[in-house]
Amino acid sequence: MKLIPFCNKIIAFSFYTLLLLVPLTFNGSTSELFEFNKMWLTFGMSAIILAAWGIKMIAEKKIVIQRTFFDIPLLLFLLSQITATIFSMDQHVSWWGYYSRFNGGLLSSICYIFLYYAFVTNLNKSQTIRAIALTMISAFGVILWGIPSHFGADPTCFVFRGTFDTSCWTEAFKPTIRTFSTLGQPAWLAAYLAALLPVALAYTLSFINGVKWKFALLAGFTVLFYISIVFANTRAGFLSFFAADVVFWGGFLFAKFSPWKKVLVYGLAFHLLLASSSFFFGMPVGSWNSFTLNELTKQQMPVAQTTTSEQKVEIEQQAPLDSISGVNITDSGKIRLLVWQGAIDAWKSSPLFGTGVETFAFAYYKHKPAEHNLTSEWDFLYNKAHNEYLNYLTTTGVFGLLTYLSIIVFFLFQTVLWFIKRIRTKKLLYEDSKDTSLLTANLLILGLVAGFVAILVSNFFGFSVVIINLFFFLFPAWMLILAGKIVAENKLQYVFGEETTKRGSDLNAYQWTAIVILMIFVGSMIIGLTRYWFADISYALGANLNKAGSPQEAYSLLTQATQTETNEPVYSDELSIALATLATALYMQKDATTAQALSKEAIRLSDQVVMKHPNNVVYWKNRVRLFYTLAQGDPQNQQVYLTNALQAIEKAYELAPNDAKIMYNYAVLLGQTGNQEKALELLQKTVTVKPDYRDAYYALGLFYRELAVDDSENVTNPELNQKAIETYQYILEEINPNDAEVKESLATWEDK
Repeated sequence: MKLIPFCNKIIAFSFYTLLLLVPLTFNGSTSELFEFNKMWLTFGMSAIILAAWGIKMIAEKKIVIQRTFFDIPLLLFLLSQITATIFSMDQHVSWWGYYSRFNGGLLSSICYIFLYYAFVTNLNKSQTIRAIALTMISAFGVILWGIPSHFGADPTCFVFRGTFDTSCWTEAFKPTIRTFSTLGQPAWLAAYLAALLPVALAYTLSFINGVKWKFALLAGFTVLFYISIVFANTRAGFLSFFAADVVFWGGFLFAKFSPWKKVLVYGLAFHLLLASSSFFFGMPVGSWNSFTLNELTKQQMPVAQTTTSEQKVEIEQQAPLDSISGVNITDSGKIRLLVWQGAIDAWKSSPLFGTGVETFAFAYYKHKPAEHNLTSEWDFLYNKAHNEYLNYLTTTGVFGLLTYLSIIVFFLFQTVLWFIKRIRTKKLLYEDSKDTSLLTANLLILGLVAGFVAILVSNFFGFSVVIINLFFFLFPAWMLILAGKIVAENKLQYVFGEETTKRGSDLNAYQWTAIVILMIFVGSMIIGLTRYWFADISYALGANLNKAGSPQEAYSLLTQATQTETNEPVYSDELSIALATLATALYMQKDATTAQALSKEAIRLSDQVVMKHPNNVVYWKNRVRLFYTLAQGDPQNQQVYLTNALQAIEKAYELAPNDAKIMYNYAVLLGQTGNQEKALELLQKTVTVKPDYRDAYYALGLFYRELAVDDSENVTNPELNQKAIETYQYILEEINPNDAEVKESLATWEDK
């Protein structure tokens, strides 16, 4: 077998594997089940493609890169990501991406752009159609995996626990209400399916005058796409589908694929199928649900005086998430607007190059609107702006956003040119053309354009994930190849020797040396990725054991993680917490020598982390936790540890001035270190920004009381004592009338 054809096959099959497996990949052993593993698979397959493409160029004695219409915007976009990383508030995060997902970091952007050029340079039209077909097969697998979970039989739980139900998911995940299949979140599943539904429709229409059973099968497959979007139950996903639907059928009509009367018939039949699906399975848009079978059936049922436990289960499965468990969930639209406001404020602090690639979590903390504390997600960490465009604006500045938008504009411009050409040809392909491959290619182009529009819409209401970013960069590549815009002569070539297509055995010593060096480089990349992946598995289990109160077991696993991947601060930070917890336990067991050694190591690790990553508020919050934990176990150094904790919380407060929880913890530490007046001032500010914060009110009342009485609990300041009583009465009247702890304190104070 010739070396060059073999490399071509490796490249093609690597792309097929990538597109087939990325949507389906997940692993329950890693810290993040879905995105982390998808990103790592993408990195790994990219490394293999790099090796094959590099060997091919060495064998041919020339560097070949296909030039396209997107070269300038792609290279400018890459430059913007590099620049934002250089000026980043945390370069480690900007290079790798936010830990656990990694998608969006500079490395991932390099990877996506590389895959774009690898595809347009090495694959042809028939291979592109095969790649799209495998993408659709993978989507079919995602759909089949996700649909049973809507009915309470999740295959993922069967893999994890051996039970064909939904018991493996916490309350935050309810696949019977919002399915997410192998994508990880309902919004990600809906965005993925909305991008591919028009492609599935294109395949279906290509068989409308062909084999009837194939057409019927593909039509059913397309309807399943829509049903799965309904089961994902996200408004953004449905809006993405709606936008793609308009673009597809508008393009189908104006590009003159068929006479308008037939377009009307095809479109009407398709939408009748979707309307029937909506009637039986519901709609993501609540106001339209009144016309579904479920709602109409409810209207016909008599009002029951009591509700059985079985009915309660049924109601919970049908209810929106914001009505479950009696929790007042803030409307997602309102929260999104607050996050967008914070994103814009953060951008204003670094308008040109942004705060740094993937640093939104830290940037938003500093500019978080105080109103966010009034929402149900007041203590959530937002590592994305929930708007891809604002996310780029905040983290990469005007430069990054404009270059990202330029990719979109160039693609849409090429789309318009393609439409104009189609209109000018005036060919009715269904009637006049016998070239079925041309028909399929043109329909797929239309499907890809509509799918790309779906991505643009879903990114406006959310953020991209691994598979969506792959589509964002590969859809244009596929469109160019299918439209015949990839011209062999339009290649950037650099010949570094006499061109050859000889067999691999005839390569000279220089070529073999270059191949060996390349393989060592790629091999080290793959080994590094593998090492990182195994380190994450150790970290994931260690972090869970830490949270479960088993620091001894956590210690060994977290140590293993830090030794396997020495440059990941997340591991060192978690290990420092485990060491502090262990030290505290040893202090209580009177083993002061070992406890002191562990304390010093915990502090050393924490010092190292915050010194290298001073803008990461999460590490400062964990540092507060570390010193506070040590203070509980070592009475002799308690005041020193509390002082260190206070210094850490001061830094955290500086980085997140409107975060109610940080304010509260800061006030508590101030009180414990003797500064009760400042603690009172800060608690008053805390309850102002979050009037329903029970713990802050409780601490406020307690500090009032402590300042109002002497050592013998005799009231020396009636005014402050009255404030303490009124504060606790407010908790009972406005927050929780059954608060036993507050009632007990009030009763004690009254007795005194």
